[in-house]
Amino acid sequence: MNHAKPIISMQGITKHFGGVTALEKVDFDVLPNEVHALLGDNGAGKSTLIKILCGVHQADKGKILVDGSPVSITSPKEARKVGIEVIYQDLALVDEFNVIANVYLGKELTTSFGEHTTSILDERRMREGTKSVLEKVKMFIPDIRQRVYYLSGGQRQGVAIGRAVNSTQKIRVLIMDEPTAALGVEEKEKVLNLIRTLKEQKVAIVVISHNLEDVFQVADRVTVLRNGRKVVTVPASEVSRQDVVGYIVGVETGELSGKR
Repeated sequence: MNHAKPIISMQGITKHFGGVTALEKVDFDVLPNEVHALLGDNGAGKSTLIKILCGVHQADKGKILVDGSPVSITSPKEARKVGIEVIYQDLALVDEFNVIANVYLGKELTTSFGEHTTSILDERRMREGTKSVLEKVKMFIPDIRQRVYYLSGGQRQGVAIGRAVNSTQKIRVLIMDEPTAALGVEEKEKVLNLIRTLKEQKVAIVVISHNLEDVFQVADRVTVLRNGRKVVTVPASEVSRQDVVGYIVGVETGELSGKR
């Protein structure tokens, strides 16, 4: 059991969109070196909660603490400053660019020369940096000059993770939205191994997923939202999949079984 103090603590988060209450007094925290699954049906409030944490939306009420101190996260840039990165389901990769260009997208390295200090892309440094970051996350891609259009689903996740960790700011919490969606068995296992590798490297992971089989392979804790409210946060080892389904849909399943 992880008894460390939370890296991130979201307290009493409330969010309205017009007359619709998307979140109502939700508490959610992330502990060091854990995989925390955020679960719930469509419309439960998962995406809204994460977008508030990432600075896309701002809460109407509530507060966010990082290492116990209140912070104001008003943009994704502010989220990155405190070590929060997110990989959305579409991965935001540019299919026509190669692996190197995607890893350094928006973070291109340049070198200057001449009396007018003309800048050009430093392809050698970016190539070596891409190799290094992919090795760090244990993702093997034979040809990093290949366009990402031709990569498998697991490899594409690896490139997206590589881009996230390729940051001047140390990543402390990585949020992954449906990381195994639409993947085959082999590709799912690659992505689950990526999550395990990041955990080994002391990165806390928040996984948003509808796939309970995948969740139970990697999660230390699960939090379930329903209709904009938190239902439960519990160690994954103390609930069954049937219990979790019951929390998600609002059907009582009896006492926690402790079995999977």
